[in-house]
Amino acid sequence: MKLTIIFTLFSLIVFSQKKETFTGKLVYEINMVDTSLQKVFPTREMVIYTNDTIVRIENETQQFGKQIVIKHTIFNKSYLLLNDGVNKFAIQTDLNNTKKDSTTFKPIYKKKCGKTPFLGYKANRILVTTNENTPTTEILYLKHLSPKYIDAFKDTPGLPVKYILSTHEGDVSYKLIKIEKSNPEHDLFGIPSDYKKVSFDDFLEIMYMNKNNESSPK
Repeated sequence: MKLTIIFTLFSLIVFSQKKETFTGKLVYEINMVDTSLQKVFPTREMVIYTNDTIVRIENETQQFGKQIVIKHTIFNKSYLLLNDGVNKFAIQTDLNNTKKDSTTFKPIYKKKCGKTPFLGYKANRILVTTNENTPTTEILYLKHLSPKYIDAFKDTPGLPVKYILSTHEGDVSYKLIKIEKSNPEHDLFGIPSDYKKVSFDDFLEIMYMNKNNESSPK
């Protein structure tokens, strides 16, 4: 009886532990894994600001330029800010209603022993298989921080700090190069007044209409 009570108390303590509250800035360095593609796709950065509840993710792409995602981690909603030079859109997504394809391969995780020094911390290691036709890769993560600040590998036991994603251009490596604790300005997490809020379906319809108008004879 005593052993049962002790085990129950231990389980409650372990599973009730929360991740450290983090407010500040995270900077990831992004590179193509294939060195022959690094001249075509030069090193870039993903910059993240968070007040622990709302996250702002800034990315730079060759095709669309600067992209900003603002997401609420509690309400599970996000806005993608797009500026094509003419129109400014805040495309809303309700992540709770995102449809999941039952045929999609679910990542398989397997913990790996040993820790690696990383930015003054000790990063844990975990193996992940993201596709049945691709090899297993290793993820480094910081156990004391939540994975909610980024969109990749949300099921890891902590914040992924070094990982690889497969894209149609090739495999891309992400490596955290800066952790800066601070109080980000409140305006970073708002939607600018000159951006039009639309649903994703409305955005596609507007793009379709604009394309037809451009192609129609004058």
